[in-house]
Amino acid sequence: MNTSHHSQAAAPVRTVLVAITKHGAAQVAKLAAQLPEAELCVSAKFAAQMAGLANPLQVYAGAFKDEIGALFERFDQVVFFVSLGAVVRLIAPHLKSKDEDPGVVVVDDAGEFVIPVLSGHVGGANAMALEIAALLQATPVLTTASDVGKTIPVDILGRELGWTVEAPKINITRVSAHVVNEEPVAFVQEAGSPNWWTRPTPLPSNIHCFKQLVDVDLARYKAVLWVTNAEVSPQLWQRLQERLVVYRPPLL
Repeated sequence: MNTSHHSQAAAPVRTVLVAITKHGAAQVAKLAAQLPEAELCVSAKFAAQMAGLANPLQVYAGAFKDEIGALFERFDQVVFFVSLGAVVRLIAPHLKSKDEDPGVVVVDDAGEFVIPVLSGHVGGANAMALEIAALLQATPVLTTASDVGKTIPVDILGRELGWTVEAPKINITRVSAHVVNEEPVAFVQEAGSPNWWTRPTPLPSNIHCFKQLVDVDLARYKAVLWVTNAEVSPQLWQRLQERLVVYRPPLL
């Protein structure tokens, strides 16, 4: 069974704030004071703007594109105070997969908008963008469908509760589409904390909740999200094909 397991590491998130312009460096300095754990990466000509900050500072003198590979290797979150178009071109040669790439966030030079660009869910860029937007009093611009539609993020549901996802990647992709397209989805919870729905808005009407899998008429639902500690038989995976995603809460 080819299943992928996503779980949140307990290690601290390694974050770097990056600037290549004078105004960007000013924004980095402003944010760095509020994120003392974050490292800073700025062009040598703006290093003086970082004076007085306790954050670790990395200064580069050559072409900025030569810094990207190392930033991707060393950090979990890369926050660019650089134009969105430039960031897309800079990071493109370094992209691998959403399970490996760091979260990438872009903030405009004026510090008005914060945009998660890469690894929004699995990589945590959406959460980072919301945190930065709050600190800068800026507007976060989230484009992931489950956030815009205020519905279940299939790939990271229950992550803050310690739940891990068990399903082939194709299942996660297909089930996510059913969820955001508002098709009927069965949510079956046989284990874990009942406080898994954390959005301020109500659970969308296409999500139907059950206490056990035997209560679900599988023919009626496009997808099944099953929170359980039970063994999932190969026959059930086969029967539901690409419609099933299983979540494993931590065993007490």
